[in-house]
Amino acid sequence: MAKSGANKPTRAGAVRKASRGKAVGSGGQGRQALEGKKPTPKAEDRPYHPAGKAKAAKERFVAAGGKGGRGGSRGASQDVNRKPAPRRSAKNEEFEVVTGRNSVVEALRAKIPATALYLATRIDMDERVKEALALATNRGIPILEVMRPELDRLTSFDSVHQGLALKVPAYEYAHPVDLLDEVLSRGETPLFVALDGITDPRNLGAIIRSTSAFGGQGVIVPQRRSVGVTASAWKTSAGAAARTPVAMASNLTATLKAFKQKGVFVIGLDGDGDVSLPGLSFADGPVVIVVGSEGKGLSRLVTETCDAVVSIPITAATESLNAGIAASVTLYEISRLRAKN
Repeated sequence: MAKSGANKPTRAGAVRKASRGKAVGSGGQGRQALEGKKPTPKAEDRPYHPAGKAKAAKERFVAAGGKGGRGGSRGASQDVNRKPAPRRSAKNEEFEVVTGRNSVVEALRAKIPATALYLATRIDMDERVKEALALATNRGIPILEVMRPELDRLTSFDSVHQGLALKVPAYEYAHPVDLLDEVLSRGETPLFVALDGITDPRNLGAIIRSTSAFGGQGVIVPQRRSVGVTASAWKTSAGAAARTPVAMASNLTATLKAFKQKGVFVIGLDGDGDVSLPGLSFADGPVVIVVGSEGKGLSRLVTETCDAVVSIPITAATESLNAGIAASVTLYEISRLRAKN
């Protein structure tokens, strides 16, 4: 007698098939992956790694005729008397474009080296445009008449050029200590403004303009983490950048200490300062005003270097002042006290 269910058809998939190679799974296809990859390349051999980028930059430097050696900021000297390398514009490595009628006329009056004067077609010929054309003609500067769209592209669409633009070389910075010695040699009482961490070119332009208006002899910017004299700063200064020198400090703290050794009083501006601005007792003496960024304020090392931290009294409705406005108020008060005394 046959067993029950013996004549039933075999269930699909119940028959074991012969092996046809590696089975699917980590022990089959994944076996190669488990064996590991090649050794990890060194950091300097990885082009995306900072060490690899530094190596590539060093090779380019040597190929261009430079000498090999230790690079980077750690091996750099912090000597305050060393001339800092001139900073180039982020937009262009060779020139800046000064825009606006006042800025262009002031730059031409100050005989800033210029390579071309751009004039928009069918421009409204006011006195400033006529003076700019006369100054450029007398100095032999080429005058190029261009369409307004071309002038917009030249100024990168980020400034109101008023139909006039001047092509000038990248700004050449003075050395802070040399600038101070020059002021002292003229028998003047030093009044400088130093920037600590300010990155907005419009603030720099406003501070240059205020420094010029209230009898200051110069502005000091750090070589790192700070704004430089760009076309936007030229524009905001309304041409004052042609009259007021800007010096670059390789190390702001060391520069302030060098100023103190020459008898200059260093004051920092901060909302929580221990000295109130009105009636500042040492306004008659040599002074350098240090202005910090709106967000972080003065850095710790700069604050420790200051002889005094000064605050400007404001109403409770206003939490803080713009860096450019704070510098202007302080410069005005010092100028007022000096004139009074």
